[in-house]
Amino acid sequence: MSEGRLKEEMPEVTLLGNQGTKYNFGYDPKVLEAFDNKHPGRDYFVKFNCPEFTSLCPVTGQPDFGVMYISYIPDIKMVESKSLKLYLFSFRNHGDFHEDCVNIIMNDLISLMNPRYIEVWGKFTPRGGISIDPYCNWGRPGTKYEAMAEHRLMNHDLYPEKVDNR
Repeated sequence: MSEGRLKEEMPEVTLLGNQGTKYNFGYDPKVLEAFDNKHPGRDYFVKFNCPEFTSLCPVTGQPDFGVMYISYIPDIKMVESKSLKLYLFSFRNHGDFHEDCVNIIMNDLISLMNPRYIEVWGKFTPRGGISIDPYCNWGRPGTKYEAMAEHRLMNHDLYPEKVDNR
């Protein structure tokens, strides 16, 4: 898409195609941008895999590395991928537990897009011999997506003893 066409069709997207990208080294949800879903009448998943997610342990200040999986069913708005990349990068010097990171990411994306359904799964590399893989999800209340969220949560990662689930 040419820069002119991008600005015409998606005026709310300012980071994509911008050569002067600035990386924020502190948590910054304001960097997230959304654009209109061109297929709002259809249910479909959008999945992002971020294999280089990094945050800091809030107690020790040591870096925590992991893969962040984000899947959602959009409604009217969708998250723009470059802004999502910059947003996830902004956790680099942010101190929070793994469980907090996945919930913060999910809450920020719900605020941005109001998706029909969303799930965030962090698979962190082991530290001290233990890996932590928090999962959270949300379905729009009062809809089939709320029931979907409950079902997926209750059936999530049924075989955690498998070593190859990374």
